Amino acid sequence: MKNFFSNFFKKKEEVTPLSFQIIDAIYDYLYYQNSSFQFKMKEIDDVVYINRYTFPSSFNHPEGLKEINGCGFNNPYEVLNALYKKMDIGELSEETLTEDLEFDCIHVQFYSEATSISPFLKRILQNFFFFFCCENGSATINGFRILYSSNRYFSNFTKDLLETKYFTLESDKEGIEAIAWQDVQKVVIAACQQLNITLPEALSTKDFSLEEVTVAHVEEFLQLITRNTISELEVKLQAENIFSNPQDDESDFIEDNYEFLENVKCWNSDWKFDPEDAEYFISEILNQEFTFEYPEDTYSHDLFPYLQAELAKQELELMTFDTHGDSYLFFVANKNEVSRLVELGKMIAIPIEKL
Repeated sequence: MKNFFSNFFKKKEEVTPLSFQIIDAIYDYLYYQNSSFQFKMKEIDDVVYINRYTFPSSFNHPEGLKEINGCGFNNPYEVLNALYKKMDIGELSEETLTEDLEFDCIHVQFYSEATSISPFLKRILQNFFFFFCCENGSATINGFRILYSSNRYFSNFTKDLLETKYFTLESDKEGIEAIAWQDVQKVVIAACQQLNITLPEALSTKDFSLEEVTVAHVEEFLQLITRNTISELEVKLQAENIFSNPQDDESDFIEDNYEFLENVKCWNSDWKFDPEDAEYFISEILNQEFTFEYPEDTYSHDLFPYLQAELAKQELELMTFDTHGDSYLFFVANKNEVSRLVELGKMIAIPIEKL
């Protein structure tokens, strides 16, 4: 039961997926059909998880109560009041608590790409919690407040929830928070598309749903990683082989397709490499002399910005397969095809990475 009390600021009139009508529609699905669901989508790595949690029932179990006591609280309602205080929501009264009411929130969890923040950080886990409330003196639920955290896996759910940050539409957002804010809006749109929830026309221009995978997607992937340097027949035969033996968590694409990859112009390198190595192997890949400028005493991953800058002059970009280890299997892609290549890699479960 959604039953919350508060006084709030007047909301801006704008077309945004983070509106009460849209979040409430997702909540209706979670309340009346399934309390959780998950899906994959374009532009977000890995699976998106959306769950409904209820105070107090979601916490009324031995482990949950142990976490609550460890944080200095006696029951889930006290935790909820601490969260309400953070969000400027009026606390639940003693009289209200004696009615044994239930109070719901929505947890949205997903990964954001983080290479723009740090070259050593591929992705970061994002967590958003939506708590419903009454705004502008309303006697019925007509708004929500958001709590946010990044890089938390909620192994101690209560502690990590209490350490979240209050987020508003007006909050200053920089770095990973700015990325999170952009991504959560995409996730909400994608969730609506998954659940067939009608969106305003201004939010319906992009479809985040993944395409149904066919052998044609595998062919396209192979053509892009080879920049069309492999014969069409060989690509078709290899695509059929990969499609017939889909990758899973136990699969090793590189090992399973070693013979084919021998014909692809790649550079297999340890995590440590010199500038001279890069020049030699990229020259081999491009079949032309490649040199680049770099600061003295620069090695390994610190060379990536300088390599990419030089390759960009030819509209090319250095990428790597995920080797599941401390090595690289580099290849060069056309810069204007990188986004599609990454998307295809996710679809057919062959992980590749931007550098």
